Amino acid sequence: MAIRDALLPEFDNEMATTRKALERVPEDKVNWKPHEKSMAMGRLAAHIAELPGWAATALKTDTFDFAPPGQPPRQPAMMTSRAQLLELFDKSAAEARAAIASTPDDEYTKTWSLLRGGHKVLSMTKGAVLRAFALSHVIHHRAQLGVYLRLNNIPVPSTYGPSADEGQM
Repeated sequence: MAIRDALLPEFDNEMATTRKALERVPEDKVNWKPHEKSMAMGRLAAHIAELPGWAATALKTDTFDFAPPGQPPRQPAMMTSRAQLLELFDKSAAEARAAIASTPDDEYTKTWSLLRGGHKVLSMTKGAVLRAFALSHVIHHRAQLGVYLRLNNIPVPSTYGPSADEGQM
């Protein structure tokens, strides 16, 4: 079995679940945060929306410098509306899915590096980047978003089983 054939069903499931959570982010709470050290809800949602794109970046390149020397650093996405948020997520997830579907097995074992100002921050296999940044990282922040939703009395969608708000998946 090709690696993509093992990854795509999980990826599709996680992205569908993630989209359900993003659909519930209220436009009037983008600046709300549960604690002064926490990300604002809109920023957290935008971060979740852009994270799947790391799969495409890692699978199509060997490095990514988020603050290239002599250039302005990459700016994180910000939520301006729910429609913009979902558009960003859909684009990011579609690019990631296409990259996963078209990547040959041997590419997953190649090393990818994250750079800042030309200096290596981390290196790992492209397969590990896909797992860590495009799946686990999304799942981690989606759970955070679930807490934000709960604290604002917004129904939390079912994920791996029923939520307290939805008795079924």
